Amino acid sequence: MAWKPQHKLQTRERILTSAAELFTHQGFDHVAIDQVMHHAGLTRGAFYAHFKNKSELYAEAIVFGARAKAAQIRPDTALNDIACQYLSAEHLHGQQKRCPLAFLTTDISQRDSQVRDAYTRVFDGLVKRIELGGLSRERALQQAVLMVGGAAIANALNNETLIDDLLTACRKMTPLSQT
Repeated sequence: MAWKPQHKLQTRERILTSAAELFTHQGFDHVAIDQVMHHAGLTRGAFYAHFKNKSELYAEAIVFGARAKAAQIRPDTALNDIACQYLSAEHLHGQQKRCPLAFLTTDISQRDSQVRDAYTRVFDGLVKRIELGGLSRERALQQAVLMVGGAAIANALNNETLIDDLLTACRKMTPLSQT
């Protein structure tokens, strides 16, 4: 008996959820298809019904992970609040869904054009979301770089005091910041 279309979509979403989480914590090279499938509670054989290869999964997981992160934010959330949530210890330590922009930055430059295109679309989407907060394109680009770069650098550090100082300094640079 064939699976219903909804089952296939749910399975695909489980795979993407698993991949987005694992990739943002470990990067492309340290995550195997078997790990993604095990984490999703599925067998490796199910993978190929949804994706051609790991690179295709990675590209789609970037977009999926960014959408999941964005879904945590209400549409009427102020830009300062978005930036503060993004530049928080909770985001950095994975207590919230992690944004692939910040946690895969150095990994993306080594990937194929399909993956880089997905990352580019996600970054452009962040910039456009920031523009909706009333900033010019130039200022929105600056804010996006501050948020992504701040979180990415904080993720690379191993000194908690320096991490806290960095995140605090970045939050203070957000538009209209009162902190």
